[in-house]
Amino acid sequence: MSYTTAVNIAARKKTMENKLEVRELDLFYGEFQALKKIDFTLARREVSALIGPSGCGKSTFIRIFNRMNDLIPSCRITGEVLLDGEDIFGTLDVTDLRSRVGMVFQKPNPFNMSIFDNVVYGKRMAGTRNRRELEELAEKALVKAALWDEVKDRLRKPALRLSGGQQQRLCIARSIAMAPEIILMDEPTSALDPIATGKIEELMGELKKDFSIIIVTHAMHQAARVSDRTAFFLLGEIIEYGDTKTLFTNPRDKRTEDYISGRFG
Repeated sequence: MSYTTAVNIAARKKTMENKLEVRELDLFYGEFQALKKIDFTLARREVSALIGPSGCGKSTFIRIFNRMNDLIPSCRITGEVLLDGEDIFGTLDVTDLRSRVGMVFQKPNPFNMSIFDNVVYGKRMAGTRNRRELEELAEKALVKAALWDEVKDRLRKPALRLSGGQQQRLCIARSIAMAPEIILMDEPTSALDPIATGKIEELMGELKKDFSIIIVTHAMHQAARVSDRTAFFLLGEIIEYGDTKTLFTNPRDKRTEDYISGRFG
């Protein structure tokens, strides 16, 4: 085997070890560059946290992975984003991509319908009509979202009657029901009380057994509790990305140290 062949095989093997890989990514809104030369990987069944001051590019970054930025006419992206080695800006169908990459937003956004109908909404839209199949799907998703025991006797009740924390777990169940491979969470607990926040954090620990997760959070203690790796964003760049414990206890970059110690941000 030639040296070049061996290098190529090693590179492909490394790519397949990661669920998601970003290479030399730049993002522009018109003439403004919001993200600069981003390199990032997400391993399988791993939680990666994105931290940094407001406006540094964290939310913009995760919206790339299900191509939500396509909805912004002035947005232009260069570089590569690979999902299981396939470029998401290539021949990969956007609808298929969004079923593989779920999204949970900062504020719970259940639909104005029943709890059951919320959970199975995506599958219904995709053509699933079998009632028994939908019922099994709803139960499995609600169990995984740690919500089943609280709502199993009121599945036909309006979702908007749930508490804020329950609504957020319902939104997670709605995402889970689509059987995604990655779940993106953009400040998922910022609108919740401490008890509901604790439940969501516990849930992430369970979910990573089946999914890869990226969470954007302003709460550094939350990143320290729930993530395997943490990326520090500043002014559209990843300043440092690595093992969470190491990043918080022994950061390599002075800017990271200044941020996590509260000197700015």
